[in-house]
Amino acid sequence: MRFSGLRILKEGLTGNRGWGAHWRDPEPKPAYDIVIIGGGGHGLATAYYLAAEHGLRNIAVLEKGYIGGGNVGRNTTIVRANYVMPGNSEFYSHSLKLWEGLEETLNYNVMHSQRGIINLFHSDGQRDYAARRGNAMVNQGDDAILLDREGVRKHAPYLDFDNVRFPVYGGLYHPRGGTARHDAVAWGFARGADMRGVDLLQNCEVTGIDIENGAVTGVQTTRGAIRAKKVGIVVAGRSGQVAAMAGLRLPIESHILQAFVTEGLKPCIDQVITFGMGHFYISQSDKGGLVFGGDLDMYASYAQRGNLPLVEHVMEAGMTLMPMIGKAKVLRSWGGIMDMTPDGSPIIDKTPVDGLFIDCGWCYGGFKAVPGSGHCFAHLLATGRPHAAAANFRLDRFRDGIGLMDEEGTGAQHNLH
Repeated sequence: MRFSGLRILKEGLTGNRGWGAHWRDPEPKPAYDIVIIGGGGHGLATAYYLAAEHGLRNIAVLEKGYIGGGNVGRNTTIVRANYVMPGNSEFYSHSLKLWEGLEETLNYNVMHSQRGIINLFHSDGQRDYAARRGNAMVNQGDDAILLDREGVRKHAPYLDFDNVRFPVYGGLYHPRGGTARHDAVAWGFARGADMRGVDLLQNCEVTGIDIENGAVTGVQTTRGAIRAKKVGIVVAGRSGQVAAMAGLRLPIESHILQAFVTEGLKPCIDQVITFGMGHFYISQSDKGGLVFGGDLDMYASYAQRGNLPLVEHVMEAGMTLMPMIGKAKVLRSWGGIMDMTPDGSPIIDKTPVDGLFIDCGWCYGGFKAVPGSGHCFAHLLATGRPHAAAANFRLDRFRDGIGLMDEEGTGAQHNLH
């Protein structure tokens, strides 16, 4: 089924009775060439690009729940390429370019809106760092504009510019950044993969990974054993648990990151605004709800819910930045499980087990990386070689400390411990 304006008009006039299912619900085959564990955005994108760009069809995506029920449906929908460290900068630039053509590629409306992102700064030191980051972005080929106080005011006059503790000095503006509809991204990739013959197996939890003579041979699932020549692990916050089935210990900690949405309001926030001093970020959805979040809950957990102290912290940060938010009613909150690496950067690499590959460690940046991650992981699975945009995302950097990409400058030096 293809979408078009004419088809939408026809269905609208006939009660929308002609739409079919977006993807099949097949039974598992005994064996596949490639099995991808994880039916989130990254796993679905990987399957899509394996089929669309590498011509591979005998592929299965195994999802323990339903498509779109994990982190891809539990985030604040932000898309950006404003990284500064070599390795991260090239990758997210690559991913943003894929975002910009994604709707045409998938023939699906993922509601990608390049409304712009403004990262505020509140001191001279933060201004200097924003200028450095902006220069790195421009050198990478992306866009960055350093705004002074009045420049920010033109975009966001509702901010508390004269806050005694955190006055707004200016902001780094990334016009090509923005948001996308997280559910639609999952559905678009799922539909695209299914159309190319990929089996999407929902309610199919992996319970074991079969290894013989140092090579992967398949997986055990709640729907039976499935043989495979190659297996890719793409399960976000569950990466450590699934990798342990193959005897691997990953440099991963899983933490909860909460997000919130208010009742629908008239348009009032045009861009994505981030408040570094309070670790708060906010945008407005197409339905009018203010979507916002803050920092991690700061304790390891696999629960998809958060704790009340962080709720309070996020609300305080929002009120500090924009007091007008206090008039909005919060409708709901949710939590995603973040797979945090020590250097804040991801892993896309082979594992010591032959035929077993890993894609994890996306920290806060999982959603914006969906097309880039899938594209690069598909290249690795299909060719056995890392994609140029993800060449630095090696697993062994945590063993020897060489090539660490500490984006925030807060991680440990692994070679000294």
